[in-house]
Amino acid sequence: MTTVPLTASPQDEKQWKLPDRGVVGMWSLIVAESAMFLIFVVAYIFYMGKSISGPTPHDLLKLPIFITVCLLSSSITVHLSSNALGKGSQAGFLGWLLATILLGIIFLMGTGHEWYDLIYRHHFTVRTNLFGTTFYSLVGLHATHVVVGLLLLSIVALLALFGRVTEEHHRQYHILTLYWHFVDGVWVVVFSVVYLFGR
Repeated sequence: MTTVPLTASPQDEKQWKLPDRGVVGMWSLIVAESAMFLIFVVAYIFYMGKSISGPTPHDLLKLPIFITVCLLSSSITVHLSSNALGKGSQAGFLGWLLATILLGIIFLMGTGHEWYDLIYRHHFTVRTNLFGTTFYSLVGLHATHVVVGLLLLSIVALLALFGRVTEEHHRQYHILTLYWHFVDGVWVVVFSVVYLFGR
């Protein structure tokens, strides 16, 4: 009869570490925000084509290809900035961070131009019909998140210009980049629902 040793081997004695609080907090925020976006997306899909008066998405919306490429490219630049910070390259970190901010600003300017054209040229507002209500609500919600992300990234860039962001802050900055990746990922859904399938 063999006996099982009561003491664990050194390999079994690996200490379990609590997950990083910042990462857990950010993922919790992302899950909550995803639920909110899901409600708006489902509402848009549910009311799609149910407006009793025009105009329709096909009449007004154009594919925002350029600003979409800019926003999705910003996920690459923010990732490169995080890598540069982790390697201690201040110049690389700041350069890629500023590129991310620039791409985000271009996206917002493109969205603003689209809204200006819809409101002042086509007189299409949130009160026009169900399409107007759900369109401005969903796209506006995403734009608000882009603004928040840009403000946070701009604060980091300002601190970096004064030498207050170093390699030691890589973990905290990485947590912020998760939010920006989330904003970009949500745009893929919004773009697909509103500008591809919704037209």
